[in-house]
Amino acid sequence: MANELARKDGPILAINSGSSSVKFGIYLPGATDEEPLLTGSADGIGRDNGSLRIRSSDGKPLLERDCIHESQSDALNTLATAIREHTESAPVAIGHRVVRGGPNLSRHQIITPQVLDQLRLATHFAPLHIPQALSLIATAESIFPSAVQFACFDDAFHRTIPEIASHFPLPHRYFDEGIRRYGFHGISYESLVHHFGAKLPKRAIFAHLGNGSSLCALRNGMSIDTTMGLTPTGGIPMGTRSGDLDPGVILFLLRNEKLSADSLEELLNHQSGLFALSSGESDLKTLEERVRSGDPKARLALDVFAVSVRKTIGAYMALLGGADLLVFTGGIGEHSSSIRAAATDGLEFIGLTVDKIQIVPTQEEQQIARRCREIMIKMMN
Repeated sequence: MANELARKDGPILAINSGSSSVKFGIYLPGATDEEPLLTGSADGIGRDNGSLRIRSSDGKPLLERDCIHESQSDALNTLATAIREHTESAPVAIGHRVVRGGPNLSRHQIITPQVLDQLRLATHFAPLHIPQALSLIATAESIFPSAVQFACFDDAFHRTIPEIASHFPLPHRYFDEGIRRYGFHGISYESLVHHFGAKLPKRAIFAHLGNGSSLCALRNGMSIDTTMGLTPTGGIPMGTRSGDLDPGVILFLLRNEKLSADSLEELLNHQSGLFALSSGESDLKTLEERVRSGDPKARLALDVFAVSVRKTIGAYMALLGGADLLVFTGGIGEHSSSIRAAATDGLEFIGLTVDKIQIVPTQEEQQIARRCREIMIKMMN
Protein backbone atom coordinates (compact mmCIF):
# COMPACT_ATOMS: atom_id res chain seq x y z
CA MET A 1 0.00 0.00 0.00
CA ALA A 2 2.73 2.47 0.91
CA ASN A 3 4.50 1.83 -2.39
CA GLU A 4 1.31 2.57 -4.29
CA LEU A 5 0.56 5.74 -2.35
CA ALA A 6 4.13 6.88 -2.94
CA ARG A 7 3.24 7.15 -6.62
CA LYS A 8 0.93 10.03 -5.81
CA ASP A 9 1.75 11.78 -9.07
CA GLY A 10 0.58 8.86 -11.23
CA PRO A 11 -2.64 8.59 -13.24
CA ILE A 12 -5.96 8.37 -11.39
CA LEU A 13 -8.98 6.63 -12.89
CA ALA A 14 -12.27 8.23 -11.82
CA ILE A 15 -15.38 6.06 -12.24
CA ASN A 16 -18.82 7.65 -12.16
CA SER A 17 -21.54 5.03 -12.55
CA GLY A 18 -25.21 5.69 -13.11
CA SER A 19 -28.24 3.47 -13.55
CA SER A 20 -27.49 2.91 -17.26
CA SER A 21 -24.05 4.42 -17.80
CA VAL A 22 -20.46 4.50 -16.64
CA LYS A 23 -18.51 7.71 -17.15
CA PHE A 24 -14.78 7.75 -16.59
CA GLY A 25 -11.73 9.96 -16.73
CA ILE A 26 -8.01 9.39 -16.33
CA TYR A 27 -6.27 12.36 -14.76
CA LEU A 28 -2.70 13.50 -14.17
CA PRO A 29 -1.65 16.35 -11.87
CA GLY A 30 -1.21 19.62 -13.78
CA ALA A 31 0.24 22.93 -12.70
CA THR A 32 -2.92 23.97 -10.86
CA ASP A 33 -5.48 21.17 -11.27
CA GLU A 34 -6.11 17.61 -12.37
CA GLU A 35 -5.66 17.40 -16.14
CA PRO A 36 -7.63 14.86 -18.20
CA LEU A 37 -5.63 12.34 -20.17
CA LEU A 38 -8.66 10.41 -21.39
CA THR A 39 -12.38 10.79 -20.77
CA GLY A 40 -15.32 8.78 -21.96
CA SER A 41 -18.44 6.82 -21.21
CA ALA A 42 -20.35 3.62 -21.81
CA ASP A 43 -24.02 4.47 -22.25
CA GLY A 44 -27.19 2.46 -22.69
CA ILE A 45 -26.11 -0.29 -20.31
CA GLY A 46 -28.64 -3.11 -20.20
CA ARG A 47 -30.21 -1.99 -23.48
CA ASP A 48 -29.65 -3.02 -27.08
CA ASN A 49 -28.64 0.49 -28.18
CA GLY A 50 -25.52 0.91 -26.02
CA SER A 51 -22.47 2.89 -27.05
CA LEU A 52 -18.85 3.46 -26.09
CA ARG A 53 -17.08 6.81 -26.47
CA ILE A 54 -13.53 7.82 -25.54
CA ARG A 55 -11.97 11.26 -26.04
CA SER A 56 -8.41 12.49 -25.86
CA SER A 57 -7.09 15.23 -23.56
CA ASP A 58 -8.11 17.89 -26.08
CA GLY A 59 -11.62 16.47 -26.44
CA LYS A 60 -11.10 14.83 -29.83
CA PRO A 61 -12.86 11.46 -30.35
CA LEU A 62 -10.55 8.46 -30.11
CA LEU A 63 -13.23 5.80 -30.16
CA GLU A 64 -16.95 5.83 -30.94
CA ARG A 65 -18.85 2.60 -31.48
CA ASP A 66 -22.05 0.78 -30.68
CA CYS A 67 -21.46 -1.58 -27.80
CA ILE A 68 -23.93 -3.67 -25.83
CA HIS A 69 -23.17 -4.13 -22.12
CA GLU A 70 -25.23 -6.21 -19.73
CA SER A 71 -23.98 -4.46 -16.58
CA GLN A 72 -21.76 -1.67 -15.27
CA SER A 73 -19.02 -4.21 -14.54
CA ASP A 74 -19.23 -5.49 -18.11
CA ALA A 75 -18.88 -1.90 -19.34
CA LEU A 76 -15.89 -1.30 -17.06
CA ASN A 77 -14.11 -4.30 -18.56
CA THR A 78 -14.64 -2.86 -22.05
CA LEU A 79 -13.47 0.58 -20.93
CA ALA A 80 -10.37 -0.95 -19.33
CA THR A 81 -9.40 -2.64 -22.60
CA ALA A 82 -9.77 0.66 -24.44
CA ILE A 83 -7.82 2.50 -21.73
CA ARG A 84 -4.88 0.13 -22.13
CA GLU A 85 -4.87 0.79 -25.86
CA HIS A 86 -4.63 4.55 -25.43
CA THR A 87 -2.44 5.00 -22.33
CA GLU A 88 1.05 3.91 -21.38
CA SER A 89 0.64 3.59 -17.61
CA ALA A 90 -1.96 1.79 -15.55
CA PRO A 91 -3.77 3.92 -12.95
CA VAL A 92 -2.13 4.07 -9.53
CA ALA A 93 -5.48 4.89 -7.93
CA ILE A 94 -9.15 4.44 -8.74
CA GLY A 95 -11.85 6.71 -7.36
CA HIS A 96 -15.45 5.49 -7.30
CA ARG A 97 -18.53 7.66 -7.02
CA VAL A 98 -20.56 5.84 -4.38
CA VAL A 99 -24.06 7.24 -3.99
CA ARG A 100 -24.05 6.65 -0.26
CA GLY A 101 -22.42 4.66 2.49
CA GLY A 102 -25.10 4.78 5.17
CA PRO A 103 -24.85 6.61 8.50
CA ASN A 104 -21.31 5.43 9.31
CA LEU A 105 -19.50 6.44 6.10
CA SER A 106 -19.75 10.16 5.51
CA ARG A 107 -16.32 11.19 4.18
CA HIS A 108 -14.33 10.36 1.05
CA GLN A 109 -11.81 7.69 1.99
CA ILE A 110 -9.58 4.81 0.95
CA ILE A 111 -11.45 1.55 0.49
CA THR A 112 -10.45 -1.03 3.08
CA PRO A 113 -12.04 -4.37 4.02
CA GLN A 114 -13.72 -2.53 6.91
CA VAL A 115 -15.22 0.05 4.52
CA LEU A 116 -16.53 -2.74 2.30
CA ASP A 117 -18.12 -4.38 5.35
CA GLN A 118 -19.83 -1.09 6.26
CA LEU A 119 -21.09 -0.72 2.69
CA ARG A 120 -22.59 -4.21 2.78
CA LEU A 121 -24.32 -3.42 6.07
CA ALA A 122 -25.75 -0.22 4.55
CA THR A 123 -27.27 -1.93 1.50
CA HIS A 124 -30.81 -1.41 2.81
CA PHE A 125 -30.26 2.37 2.71
CA ALA A 126 -29.69 2.24 -1.07
CA PRO A 127 -30.61 -1.19 -2.43
CA LEU A 128 -30.44 0.04 -6.03
CA HIS A 129 -27.00 1.62 -5.73
CA ILE A 130 -24.76 -0.01 -3.12
CA PRO A 131 -24.73 -3.53 -4.64
CA GLN A 132 -23.79 -1.97 -7.98
CA ALA A 133 -20.99 0.01 -6.32
CA LEU A 134 -19.65 -3.10 -4.58
CA SER A 135 -19.65 -4.99 -7.88
CA LEU A 136 -17.76 -2.19 -9.65
CA ILE A 137 -15.19 -1.99 -6.85
CA ALA A 138 -14.57 -5.73 -7.10
CA THR A 139 -14.31 -5.55 -10.89
CA ALA A 140 -11.88 -2.63 -10.75
CA GLU A 141 -9.73 -4.50 -8.25
CA SER A 142 -9.55 -7.52 -10.52
CA ILE A 143 -8.64 -5.41 -13.56
CA PHE A 144 -6.13 -3.12 -11.80
CA PRO A 145 -4.93 -5.13 -8.77
CA SER A 146 -2.07 -2.77 -7.93
CA ALA A 147 -4.21 0.38 -7.81
CA VAL A 148 -5.39 1.89 -4.52
CA GLN A 149 -9.17 2.32 -4.50
CA PHE A 150 -11.12 5.20 -2.99
CA ALA A 151 -14.80 5.77 -2.28
CA CYS A 152 -16.12 9.27 -2.92
CA PHE A 153 -19.56 9.45 -1.35
CA ASP A 154 -22.22 11.53 -3.05
CA ASP A 155 -23.79 12.47 0.28
CA ALA A 156 -20.53 13.58 1.96
CA PHE A 157 -20.95 17.19 0.83
CA HIS A 158 -24.20 17.48 2.79
CA ARG A 159 -22.82 16.46 6.18
CA THR A 160 -22.82 20.20 7.04
CA ILE A 161 -26.61 20.54 6.92
CA PRO A 162 -27.99 21.46 10.36
CA GLU A 163 -30.31 19.27 12.41
CA ILE A 164 -33.32 21.34 11.41
CA ALA A 165 -32.75 20.17 7.84
CA SER A 166 -31.57 16.62 8.52
CA HIS A 167 -34.40 15.54 10.86
CA PHE A 168 -37.64 14.13 9.51
CA PRO A 169 -40.67 14.74 11.76
CA LEU A 170 -40.62 11.16 13.07
CA PRO A 171 -39.80 9.72 16.52
CA HIS A 172 -36.14 10.27 17.43
CA ARG A 173 -35.37 6.57 17.48
CA TYR A 174 -35.68 6.49 13.70
CA PHE A 175 -33.11 9.27 13.35
CA ASP A 176 -30.80 7.27 15.59
CA GLU A 177 -31.27 4.30 13.26
CA GLY A 178 -30.15 6.41 10.28
CA ILE A 179 -33.50 7.66 8.94
CA ARG A 180 -32.52 11.24 8.09
CA ARG A 181 -31.83 13.60 5.22
CA TYR A 182 -28.52 12.73 3.55
CA GLY A 183 -28.75 14.47 0.19
CA PHE A 184 -27.01 13.51 -3.03
CA HIS A 185 -25.28 14.98 -6.11
CA GLY A 186 -22.65 16.09 -3.61
CA ILE A 187 -19.68 15.44 -5.91
CA SER A 188 -21.32 17.63 -8.55
CA TYR A 189 -21.90 20.37 -5.98
CA GLU A 190 -18.31 20.05 -4.76
CA SER A 191 -17.10 20.58 -8.31
CA LEU A 192 -19.12 23.81 -8.54
CA VAL A 193 -17.67 25.08 -5.27
CA HIS A 194 -14.20 24.33 -6.65
CA HIS A 195 -15.07 26.08 -9.93
CA PHE A 196 -16.00 29.35 -8.22
CA GLY A 197 -13.35 29.18 -5.50
CA ALA A 198 -12.98 32.46 -3.63
CA LYS A 199 -15.51 34.06 -6.01
CA LEU A 200 -18.38 31.96 -4.66
CA PRO A 201 -20.72 34.39 -2.88
CA LYS A 202 -22.09 33.89 0.61
CA ARG A 203 -25.58 32.87 -0.55
CA ALA A 204 -25.86 30.43 -3.46
CA ILE A 205 -28.34 27.94 -4.88
CA PHE A 206 -27.16 25.06 -7.07
CA ALA A 207 -29.61 23.15 -9.28
CA HIS A 208 -28.37 19.83 -10.67
CA LEU A 209 -31.06 18.94 -13.18
CA GLY A 210 -30.93 15.73 -15.19
CA ASN A 211 -32.63 12.36 -15.21
CA GLY A 212 -31.98 12.57 -11.48
CA SER A 213 -32.44 16.11 -10.14
CA SER A 214 -31.87 18.00 -6.93
CA LEU A 215 -31.23 21.48 -5.60
CA CYS A 216 -28.95 22.63 -2.80
CA ALA A 217 -28.83 25.80 -0.69
CA LEU A 218 -25.32 26.90 0.26
CA ARG A 219 -24.08 29.42 2.78
CA ASN A 220 -20.36 30.23 2.67
CA GLY A 221 -19.81 27.30 0.32
CA MET A 222 -21.42 24.73 2.62
CA SER A 223 -24.67 22.84 2.16
CA ILE A 224 -27.40 23.90 4.55
CA ASP A 225 -30.31 22.16 2.84
CA THR A 226 -31.00 19.98 -0.18
CA THR A 227 -34.06 18.43 -1.80
CA MET A 228 -33.14 14.73 -1.84
CA GLY A 229 -33.54 13.07 1.52
CA LEU A 230 -33.01 9.51 2.72
CA THR A 231 -32.71 8.28 -0.86
CA PRO A 232 -32.26 9.75 -4.36
CA THR A 233 -35.99 9.15 -4.91
CA GLY A 234 -36.94 12.17 -2.79
CA GLY A 235 -37.22 15.85 -3.66
CA ILE A 236 -38.52 17.27 -6.92
CA PRO A 237 -40.04 15.03 -9.65
CA MET A 238 -37.40 13.53 -11.95
CA GLY A 239 -37.11 11.52 -15.15
CA THR A 240 -38.62 8.32 -13.74
CA ARG A 241 -38.61 9.04 -9.99
CA SER A 242 -41.59 10.44 -8.12
CA GLY A 243 -39.85 12.87 -5.82
CA ASP A 244 -41.65 13.75 -2.59
CA LEU A 245 -45.17 12.38 -2.13
CA ASP A 246 -47.93 12.71 0.43
CA PRO A 247 -47.34 9.68 2.72
CA GLY A 248 -51.01 8.91 2.29
CA VAL A 249 -50.31 8.04 -1.35
CA ILE A 250 -47.94 5.30 -0.20
CA LEU A 251 -50.50 3.98 2.29
CA PHE A 252 -53.18 3.96 -0.41
CA LEU A 253 -50.95 1.99 -2.79
CA LEU A 254 -50.07 -0.51 -0.08
CA ARG A 255 -53.65 -1.01 1.11
CA ASN A 256 -55.76 -0.63 -2.01
CA GLU A 257 -53.38 -1.73 -4.76
CA LYS A 258 -51.75 -4.39 -2.53
CA LEU A 259 -48.30 -3.43 -3.83
CA SER A 260 -45.30 -5.22 -2.36
CA ALA A 261 -42.23 -3.28 -1.26
CA ASP A 262 -40.44 -4.32 -4.45
CA SER A 263 -43.37 -3.30 -6.64
CA LEU A 264 -43.64 0.03 -4.85
CA GLU A 265 -39.91 0.63 -5.32
CA GLU A 266 -40.21 -0.13 -9.03
CA LEU A 267 -43.15 2.28 -9.34
CA LEU A 268 -41.51 5.16 -7.49
CA ASN A 269 -38.06 4.84 -9.07
CA HIS A 270 -38.75 3.67 -12.61
CA GLN A 271 -42.38 4.41 -13.54
CA SER A 272 -43.02 7.84 -12.04
CA GLY A 273 -41.88 11.44 -12.59
CA LEU A 274 -41.84 12.82 -16.14
CA PHE A 275 -42.25 9.29 -17.46
CA ALA A 276 -45.60 8.90 -15.69
CA LEU A 277 -46.93 12.40 -16.32
CA SER A 278 -46.18 12.19 -20.05
CA SER A 279 -47.46 8.61 -20.35
CA GLY A 280 -44.19 6.95 -21.19
CA GLU A 281 -41.33 9.38 -21.89
CA SER A 282 -38.54 10.69 -19.67
CA ASP A 283 -36.12 12.11 -22.26
CA LEU A 284 -36.28 15.89 -22.12
CA LYS A 285 -35.50 16.54 -25.79
CA THR A 286 -38.25 14.16 -26.86
CA LEU A 287 -40.67 15.78 -24.43
CA GLU A 288 -39.84 19.25 -25.74
CA GLU A 289 -40.47 18.02 -29.30
CA ARG A 290 -43.83 16.64 -28.19
CA VAL A 291 -44.69 19.97 -26.57
CA ARG A 292 -43.96 21.77 -29.84
CA SER A 293 -46.35 19.31 -31.52
CA GLY A 294 -49.09 20.25 -29.06
CA ASP A 295 -48.96 17.21 -26.75
CA PRO A 296 -50.78 18.18 -23.50
CA LYS A 297 -49.28 15.35 -21.41
CA ALA A 298 -45.75 16.33 -22.36
CA ARG A 299 -46.63 19.93 -21.52
CA LEU A 300 -47.95 18.86 -18.12
CA ALA A 301 -44.79 16.87 -17.36
CA LEU A 302 -42.44 19.75 -18.14
CA ASP A 303 -44.63 22.29 -16.34
CA VAL A 304 -44.74 20.16 -13.18
CA PHE A 305 -40.97 19.74 -13.30
CA ALA A 306 -40.19 23.42 -13.90
CA VAL A 307 -42.64 24.68 -11.28
CA SER A 308 -41.18 22.27 -8.72
CA VAL A 309 -37.74 23.71 -9.39
CA ARG A 310 -39.12 27.27 -9.18
CA LYS A 311 -40.86 26.59 -5.86
CA THR A 312 -37.63 25.19 -4.41
CA ILE A 313 -35.57 28.16 -5.60
CA GLY A 314 -38.06 30.48 -3.92
CA ALA A 315 -37.99 28.45 -0.71
CA TYR A 316 -34.19 28.45 -0.62
CA MET A 317 -34.09 32.20 -1.22
CA ALA A 318 -36.33 32.56 1.84
CA LEU A 319 -34.04 30.23 3.80
CA LEU A 320 -30.89 32.12 2.79
CA GLY A 321 -32.41 35.58 3.05
CA GLY A 322 -31.94 36.08 -0.69
CA ALA A 323 -29.49 34.65 -3.19
CA ASP A 324 -26.40 36.11 -4.81
CA LEU A 325 -25.98 33.25 -7.29
CA LEU A 326 -28.11 30.56 -8.94
CA VAL A 327 -26.22 27.88 -10.87
CA PHE A 328 -27.76 25.38 -13.27
CA THR A 329 -25.81 22.20 -14.01
CA GLY A 330 -26.52 18.64 -15.16
CA GLY A 331 -27.83 17.55 -18.56
CA ILE A 332 -31.12 19.46 -18.33
CA GLY A 333 -29.75 22.38 -16.33
CA GLU A 334 -26.96 22.98 -18.82
CA HIS A 335 -28.80 22.39 -22.09
CA SER A 336 -32.50 23.30 -21.72
CA SER A 337 -33.05 27.04 -21.95
CA SER A 338 -36.83 26.51 -21.81
CA ILE A 339 -36.63 24.71 -18.44
CA ARG A 340 -34.26 27.34 -17.03
CA ALA A 341 -36.62 30.11 -18.16
CA ALA A 342 -39.69 28.41 -16.75
CA ALA A 343 -37.91 27.59 -13.47
CA THR A 344 -36.96 31.23 -12.87
CA ASP A 345 -40.02 32.96 -14.34
CA GLY A 346 -41.48 35.54 -12.00
CA LEU A 347 -38.77 35.35 -9.34
CA GLU A 348 -37.50 38.86 -10.08
CA PHE A 349 -39.81 40.17 -7.38
CA ILE A 350 -37.68 38.50 -4.72
CA GLY A 351 -34.40 39.64 -6.22
CA LEU A 352 -33.44 36.88 -8.65
CA THR A 353 -32.16 38.83 -11.64
CA VAL A 354 -30.53 37.55 -14.83
CA ASP A 355 -27.04 38.62 -13.74
CA LYS A 356 -27.23 36.20 -10.81
CA ILE A 357 -27.89 33.12 -12.97
CA GLN A 358 -25.05 31.05 -14.41
CA ILE A 359 -24.71 27.78 -16.31
CA VAL A 360 -21.70 25.67 -15.27
CA PRO A 361 -21.02 22.11 -16.52
CA THR A 362 -20.59 19.59 -13.74
CA GLN A 363 -17.14 18.02 -13.40
CA GLU A 364 -17.81 14.96 -11.27
CA GLU A 365 -15.03 12.77 -12.64
CA GLN A 366 -12.43 15.53 -12.25
CA GLN A 367 -13.68 16.22 -8.72
CA ILE A 368 -13.30 12.54 -7.84
CA ALA A 369 -9.69 12.68 -9.08
CA ARG A 370 -9.06 15.83 -7.00
CA ARG A 371 -10.34 14.20 -3.85
CA CYS A 372 -8.36 10.99 -4.41
CA ARG A 373 -5.15 12.93 -4.99
CA GLU A 374 -5.74 15.02 -1.87
CA ILE A 375 -6.24 11.91 0.26
CA MET A 376 -3.13 10.24 -1.19
CA ILE A 377 -1.00 13.30 -0.43
CA LYS A 378 -2.35 13.58 3.13
CA MET A 379 -1.65 9.93 3.78
CA MET A 380 1.95 10.41 2.65
CA ASN A 381 2.57 13.47 4.84
